[in-house]
Amino acid sequence: MSGRVVHFEVPYDDGDRARSFYGDVFGWQIQHIPEMQYDIVSTGPAGEGGFPAEPGYIGGGLTQRGEMVARPVITIAVDDIDVTLERVRSSGGSTIGERLQVGDMGFAAYFRDSEGNVMGLWQSAG
Repeated sequence: MSGRVVHFEVPYDDGDRARSFYGDVFGWQIQHIPEMQYDIVSTGPAGEGGFPAEPGYIGGGLTQRGEMVARPVITIAVDDIDVTLERVRSSGGSTIGERLQVGDMGFAAYFRDSEGNVMGLWQSAG
């Protein structure tokens, strides 16, 4: 699974406006989670826990625009987030903040690639 695009994040300035736009235009199913200040996005049929129920598409999230997510971000699955962050640094990129634990699902981190793009990493728990 390592190296596959598994998630996206789209920043917004106005959450209600963004949820309405993406729901109306693309038919995305959006679950607002106020305590996380995040919206889970399903771009196709979702199964248990909101994860994609069939191959061929990924889900994502909508979030308040900020320093780490100022523009759309794609997230890449890795086996070991700490090893990958070190490889990012040794290959001309840089890390943004620390890795974040996401409930009991896994870990996330952001980095800047060699071209200045902000990207995400995901390591599943277990």
